[in-house]
This record gives sequence, structure tokens and C-alpha cells, in this order.
Amino acid sequence: MSKYLDLSILEINGLLKEKKIKPLDLVLEAFDRIERNSDLNAFITLDREQAIATAKELEGKEVDNLLFGIPIAVKDNIVTKDLRTTCASHILDNFIPIYDATVVKKIKEKNMIIIGKTNMDEFAMGSTSQTSYFGAPHNPWDHNKVAGGSSGGSAACISARLVPLALGSDTGGSIRQPSSYCGIVGMKPTYGRVSRYGLVAFGSSLDQIGPMTRNVYENALLLNILCGRDDYDLTSSHRDVEDFTRLIGEDIKGMKIAVPNFFVSDIVSAEVLNKLNEVLDLLKKNGATVDYIDIDYIDNAVTLYQIIAMGEASSNLARFDGVRYGYSVENPVGIDELYSRTRGEGFGEEVKRRIMVGSYLLSGENAKTYYTKALQIREAIRKSFLKAFEKYDLIIGPNATTTAYNLGEGLDDPLKTFLDDILVIPVNMAGLPGMNVPMGFGKGHLPIGLQIIGNRFDEAKMYKLAAFVEKELNLELDPREVR
Repeated sequence: MSKYLDLSILEINGLLKEKKIKPLDLVLEAFDRIERNSDLNAFITLDREQAIATAKELEGKEVDNLLFGIPIAVKDNIVTKDLRTTCASHILDNFIPIYDATVVKKIKEKNMIIIGKTNMDEFAMGSTSQTSYFGAPHNPWDHNKVAGGSSGGSAACISARLVPLALGSDTGGSIRQPSSYCGIVGMKPTYGRVSRYGLVAFGSSLDQIGPMTRNVYENALLLNILCGRDDYDLTSSHRDVEDFTRLIGEDIKGMKIAVPNFFVSDIVSAEVLNKLNEVLDLLKKNGATVDYIDIDYIDNAVTLYQIIAMGEASSNLARFDGVRYGYSVENPVGIDELYSRTRGEGFGEEVKRRIMVGSYLLSGENAKTYYTKALQIREAIRKSFLKAFEKYDLIIGPNATTTAYNLGEGLDDPLKTFLDDILVIPVNMAGLPGMNVPMGFGKGHLPIGLQIIGNRFDEAKMYKLAAFVEKELNLELDPREVR
């Protein structure tokens, strides 16, 4: 079988322009790789027939952009017209959307080819993708380890080189944390940078779609086409679309970098801190300055996330009631039984737990006691970050406190789900962009990721630093080479 998908996007584009390969070659190779790696459980639904048909249609078209004909995977909470979208839940097991999400329209406009929908935590609620109704995806570096979550399937399929590009979503670290565990590049853009229209809502004030890729340049390239104002999403930004690759390759001399003290505290394992310190030494050696700072209330971010995200989830998931779409029980006795049995049988345990807690938090005086107060402290975190950016270009630290752990570990501990994301949640609280770039390996040759946090709409500067780190470290990030 060919190995075109091991080539860079630029190399593939050159071959397509020269008519040395066809989009169909890429699509067939992707499905071959997915079949040979089915034990990863990275996908929930494949779209083989339509992908092949699309690839054949593209043979007669001009290759007019770098992403033309490139296979891409889409997280299964982003709706795709006529292609099953389950959110990894039994309650949407048979749901076929009648429209495309805005980001899906954008990738189709660039003549990219959707291969299928990736596995995830049910309704994006979790940090390991183990709450999926369809079983957990596995980490390509060690199949006994978690891939992370909630975008675990997208991270796994990129890491294993099944497809070059994927879309994920990030509510409290769900792009960056699995990217760290799987050794890939993942970007959570500034809140509002990418339209959320067609993303099945979890926490509406936190959710954001972003690109997951093999390297920094391809990540920036994909983000280029995802951005832009969308009248279907009134929270989307009016900012002009820009080229996020424009600073890649520039010197980092003179950059001012901050590291929150909380990110290097005893909550982080020694092997992760050691890799971070190696990167900090590299940055200082190349002319960047590094300072340690405090961010107000950052240690309370997990608690705030539990209140805000679960409150919003309880409201958003009220629409799944067995009436209009999705799973519905047979022969209910009255509307109350229809609701209770459908939701009881359709939702998994983690989703039901979060709905119940969220409903409590928003009921009566609790809304003022908990939710309103949480929003106030969240604003204080945001202002503290913005104050830091008055002095510093970027903020960095780890994405996760440890490397990926064993499948099945922590499933009976609801709190662990949130503590896994303790370093990434603050970015969502502040609405800032955050990304993962691999910075080394720990025990068992498991990836460790560097988190880069930028000021609002400062993704280009983040890609500049990420590309520098990527080039200098020059890591071997293909798990097929070490397994």
C-alpha cells in the first residue's frame, strides 16, 4: 500500500498538482490504515461511500488550495449533513443531521474529504474518552493507555497517522489534553474565533472548535480556513481572517515568556516538570526571557468549571427528550415517563451525574449562590491573565500533570475527570487561545505536551513559538517507529 499520507501537506499538494496522485489514492489509503488499526477504536462512523464519491468528483477539478483533496476526520459532536452524529451517546445513536456545521461547510468548500466521525467522551463530558457509549479509543503509543478526552478519537487518529487532519472541540481542555497524551499538535482558538454553529453544545460559554494535526504548520493552515464571522453564531468574532502561518520561522529572541507558579507546583509530576525545564532552558538560550508569575484564582479554576460547565450542560441537554429526534422509549405511560425513561436509558452515568448537579446549581437561590458567584471569579481570572499579557508575549506550562495513564483507571472517581484538566481549564475560563505542542517523552516513551497560552486573538504568535520548539526538539512523533 502507498504511504502518501506520511508526506507533508505541501508534498501531497505538489503530487496532486502534478497529477502524480489522485484524491482517491489518499482516501483509499486512509481507509486501509483505519481498517488495519481498528483496535484503536478511533472512529464511531466512517463515510467510505461518500468519501470515495467525493474523491472521484475532485479528479476533474483544479487543485486550487493546499488542503484540496486532503482526508480529514471530524469529532462526533460536530454535525454533518446526512452523516450520523452521535456525540458518543446512546440517545443519539441513530441521529442523522439535516445540515452541516459551519466548520464542516468551510472544509467542504476547500474540497477536503471527510473520512468519518471520531470517538469521544459522551457529549464531551470527560477527560479520557472512556465515557463513550461505543467504548474508549486507545492511545497509539500504548494501547493500554487512555487517549485523553474528550477529543480522544481525533487525537488517536492523528497520532497513528490514519489521517493528516482532524477537528476537535475544547470546553475544558478537550483538544489540548488528548493532544498532550498522544503527541500531536492541538489548538483551542480564542473563544469566538471559530463558529460554534453545528457544534452540539456542552458549555456554551466555554466550547470552541479547533484543529488537531501532526505538526505546527499544518495546524495553522487548517485554522486559516476555520475562522471568520458567522451570522448563525452571534458569539463569533467580527475580526478579519488572517494567515496564522505568517510568523512561523521567525526568531524568538526578545520574546517575554511567563510561567504561572501554579503550573510548576507539586501537582505536576517530576518527569513533566523536567521536560518543561528543558524547554525553558532552550528558550532562554535563544534570547527569550522567562519569569514566574501568579495568576489570581487559577487554583480555583476546576471548581469554577464544575459549576459553570455543569450548569450550562443541564440547560443544553434538556433538548434531548425523546420527542423530536434521537432515542425514544416505546409505549411510555404519559409524557413524564417518556422523558424520564428516555433520558435514563439514553444518557450514560457521567452525563446524568453532570445534568443532576447542574440542575441543582441553577435551581432557585442556588443560581445566585453558586453560578453567579462563579462567573464573578471567572472574570477575575480573565482580568489577571490579561494583566499578565500587558508585560508578557505568551504564557507557557504543561498541559497535563502526568503522561497518559491506564485504561479503566479513575472511572469510579468523578473528581478525577476534572483534576485531569486542572492545567488547561483556566484557558477556557478566560476565553483565551491555548495549544499543545509535544516537548518530549516520559516513562514508557509516552508523550509530554507543552501548553502555550496567548492573549485574545494572538494565535499567530503562539504558532511562532510552537514552531520554534518543534524545530529545535525535532522529536520522532510517529508511534509506529517505536512500537
